[in-house]
Amino acid sequence: MQDWLTMTACDLGRGIGMGQIDPRDLTETYLAAIDDHPHRDAIYARVTHDRARAEAKAAKERVKSGLRRSLLDGVPISWKDLFDTAGTETEAGSALLKGRVPEADAQVVRNATAMGTVCLGKTHMSELAFSGLGLNPITGTPPCVHDEDAVPGGSSSGAAASVAWGLAAIGIGSDTGGSVRVPAAWNDLVGLKTTSGRLSLEGVVPLCLRFDTVGPLSRSVEDAAQMLALMEGINPTDLRGASLKGRRFADLQTVAQDDVREAPSRAYAEALDKIKSTGAEIVPLEVPELEEAMGLAGVLYTTQAYGLWRDVIEANPDAMYPEILERFRTGASFSGPDYIAAWSKLKACRSAWDSATASFDAVLAPTAPILPPNLERLMNDHEYYVTENLLALRNARIGNLMGLAALTLPTGTASCGLMLLGYPGSEEALLRLGAAAELVLA
Repeated sequence: MQDWLTMTACDLGRGIGMGQIDPRDLTETYLAAIDDHPHRDAIYARVTHDRARAEAKAAKERVKSGLRRSLLDGVPISWKDLFDTAGTETEAGSALLKGRVPEADAQVVRNATAMGTVCLGKTHMSELAFSGLGLNPITGTPPCVHDEDAVPGGSSSGAAASVAWGLAAIGIGSDTGGSVRVPAAWNDLVGLKTTSGRLSLEGVVPLCLRFDTVGPLSRSVEDAAQMLALMEGINPTDLRGASLKGRRFADLQTVAQDDVREAPSRAYAEALDKIKSTGAEIVPLEVPELEEAMGLAGVLYTTQAYGLWRDVIEANPDAMYPEILERFRTGASFSGPDYIAAWSKLKACRSAWDSATASFDAVLAPTAPILPPNLERLMNDHEYYVTENLLALRNARIGNLMGLAALTLPTGTASCGLMLLGYPGSEEALLRLGAAAELVLA
């Protein structure tokens, strides 16, 4: 049964379908693993034992009657603590929301539950999702699976840790500026950033509504494809026959290659060599307008975030982690005209990106230019915190600023991911490319 904790969600689902795995036994195995784990309280904010058992029992009945609703019917998953869950606290990693209990599930939770997934609980996250490091002294900081003294990446820190440590088959997170892809990369998982607007944000605690997206962190591309379909309520992408032969990729030079540290740089070069070996073409690409877009991130993100949260924050600022509080308050320094002008400039940058990348199947880059930073140093060195947070998110944020679908894959080097940037709404094509790349990178 311990093998169940390392199997892909789809393999678990196939086992359930063939009668080899009882959904109740599977859920009890996961619940026991969570409750016995030394990092339980650093990974899970709350474990929903009763809900999980009830949902597993229902999944068992559907197996008996031949009425399974999806491949993942009966498979236990975790939810980041910004997805509303009826009757269970949803606090978004902040003391500002302590005791907040929603009356209904978020739309994506309802969709996934209707298709049979089992909710194990709510995972820790960066406070109000406003950090790429995963450090949260307020509610909990999960450890990176490769270095317990390092942060796991954020803001979907617990989502990544729950899967990497064998405490959930899939973790559901959100990605506003890299918050699915950074923790996925640092914990050797697949992470899918969906196109803005593709998945419902109803019942999701917001950060920046024009950039917030929902996405899975998983052990395989197939798992990510299945989970996307369940949350959206559509049929999953057919990954059969996916190939990289004859595909044309861009190797993004602008911004993405700046100050990449040794291990991520080496892992990225090795990943490109493996992809080339399949018969794919890789062409260096410069997009000068990307430099301007990155310079707009400060006004675009902080203005939205502070505008949404100002009244709540200023009613009790001492309840916040100072680094996060400072980042929110930066939004107060920009005016309405600043914000409108920045969006106008970003639209022009997006048009330039679209023109420059139109002839490629996807754009490639290192998911993060750095490895997971040391937790203790982050806590005690402000400049280090600021520098590492900005670097952690820098490459991933390209996908959010350009409004793209994006996928990160493990490269085979610990905590180093390969990012594929696709077109807006191109999740299906991107997942097929990812499935083919996954085979050569393994």
